[in-house]
Amino acid sequence: MPLIGAVADDLTGATTTGVLLARSKARTAVFFNERAAEEAEKLDDLDAILISSNSRALPANQAYRRVQSATQALQRMGVKYFTKRIDTTLRGGVGIEIDAMLDCMEEDTVAVVVPAMPQSRRILVGGFSVIDGTALIRTAVAQDVRTPVHENYIPRLLEKQTKRKVGLITLDTVLQGAEAIKDKLVSIRGEGKEVIVVDGITLEDVEAIAKACVELRWNVVAVDPGAFTSKMAYYRNLIQKEEANIPEGDGEDLNKSVLIAAGSATPVTKKQMEVLCEDSRVVRIPVNPLAFINGGKEGEEEIERVVKAALGYLSEEKLPRAILMETALHGELLNLSAEDAKRHYSDGTSAERINGGLGLIISKILETAGQEKIAGLYTTGGDTMVSVCYQLGVKCIEVLDFVIAQTDVGRLVGNYDGLPIIGKGGLTGTEHTAIDVVNRLFKEATRK
Repeated sequence: MPLIGAVADDLTGATTTGVLLARSKARTAVFFNERAAEEAEKLDDLDAILISSNSRALPANQAYRRVQSATQALQRMGVKYFTKRIDTTLRGGVGIEIDAMLDCMEEDTVAVVVPAMPQSRRILVGGFSVIDGTALIRTAVAQDVRTPVHENYIPRLLEKQTKRKVGLITLDTVLQGAEAIKDKLVSIRGEGKEVIVVDGITLEDVEAIAKACVELRWNVVAVDPGAFTSKMAYYRNLIQKEEANIPEGDGEDLNKSVLIAAGSATPVTKKQMEVLCEDSRVVRIPVNPLAFINGGKEGEEEIERVVKAALGYLSEEKLPRAILMETALHGELLNLSAEDAKRHYSDGTSAERINGGLGLIISKILETAGQEKIAGLYTTGGDTMVSVCYQLGVKCIEVLDFVIAQTDVGRLVGNYDGLPIIGKGGLTGTEHTAIDVVNRLFKEATRK
């Protein structure tokens, strides 16, 4: 029976937390919604279940209902320990989603919020979020089209979103260790605060916070990007020490291709793909996003064109190492909000149509070429990964490991069973990360 359950506001967030548990010998699966989780077979074989509520960009009332429903599903499955997985950059209605989960719990339950993800250079100091050495509101996240973040002081951000009182434990207490953290938790809880934010800059800090919470024997909902959840599970004796889970083979003798669906428009992703395409074995198929936004026959013809081009490469005797299909790495970057307004679409429709088009392209390529020619799938951007998996009819992803933090390795369950997939957030990695991802997918293609 799964003892650990998490609700994440998007799919890549769920996989990011899931791989930390999987690397610690917990059999872990990520589901696209609670219905898929409840209908899954062999749930009792799992140690951890993560459900994506896909709620980050939703209005508050809708996000609340999604998270509440997913939490109740986990409770029906017998989950004992709960996590509200949050974005490392605090996008979305974090406070609303904390309320949705706590409202399903016993009255004495406390949400301990540990936003630090030191593996990804995300830390919290004095309640202020710092991303790779830069204040959160000065990063690209502040201009995110759908879920911008304009508040750097996390207690204040949460106070605007939750109906509960918010407390803060600062770094000076954390550095004193678990006993000092315990004392401060008790003090703040005594003030009637049910949401407690805790600073952290290293994994040792996160570990001390987890140890304190477990020793208090409180009913705690972990609210974090993954590191705190993992450390809590370790101190509860649910998982082992974390270690890499890498296949022995390198896959270099395989005559297969990686299919890449690049939906992210960030400068980070653009640079990564430029470096990847310096390899002559990688072919690039630019995709016209306006065709998908306009829809109808124009969208269908663009899908047909891209699929035909990809299948041409897959019919060659020596297959390309990777086939990159991208909508936002060439030409002028579209303002998707403006495109929505121009067509009188509801907010987010253009983005959904672009990701839907990429998903259909991958689905049609696999349907015709077959799984045996494909080393794996590589998606950039959380919404792109969701769309690809939806179009493939995938039930869930069994998570295995990561290439780097927030670039997660899994394999499909259901249709195209066992096919490796790696999802990467648009802001994650160095300029060589795309190369590393493709290399890892060839390794994964040798996994038994």
